Amino acid sequence: MSRSAKCERITKETEISVELEVDGTGAYEIDTGIGFFDHMLEGFARHGLFDLKISVEGDIHVDAHHTVEDTGIVLGQAFAKALGKKEGISRFGFFVLPMDDALVLASLDISGRTYFAFDASFAAERLGNMETETVREFFMGFASGAGLNLHIRQLAGTNTHHIIEAMFKAVAKAMDMAVATDGRIQGVLSTKGVL
Repeated sequence: MSRSAKCERITKETEISVELEVDGTGAYEIDTGIGFFDHMLEGFARHGLFDLKISVEGDIHVDAHHTVEDTGIVLGQAFAKALGKKEGISRFGFFVLPMDDALVLASLDISGRTYFAFDASFAAERLGNMETETVREFFMGFASGAGLNLHIRQLAGTNTHHIIEAMFKAVAKAMDMAVATDGRIQGVLSTKGVL
């Protein structure tokens, strides 16, 4: 059974379309209008092995904030929709990813209950035309849209590009682990019987 979804969000600030295939190969077509953000989302798709199409028209003449945050929300919603009742999934995922000087931990639970913790510092205020403070907003929106308990922690690093790229890849690897199915799991992996 295909675990795929298409989600859209239209506001006065953004028009976003996301197509997701959870059990993909890492193929992607991404255009957000923000080069660095596209690069991060491409890494997310490739390293998580998710097939991903993202198209965004946002108010980037103002700044990157709405485009980045809203894309996180819609991508999270696509995962929630594709996973449905979450039957058979491993539920938990974690990864510690090194990228040159950077070392980032991502740990998550597809619990249906949103919690978000973020511990990192960026020396650069922007990379290309993307403000680095929007990275936190992206992941907070992603956690909210997907119903995740998501923790991201920078363990080492000084290069802002490396730190942020390690975050996107670490979260992708953790998601790949969490969405994996296990034939031993009957229904959902919870004593409550629902996620």
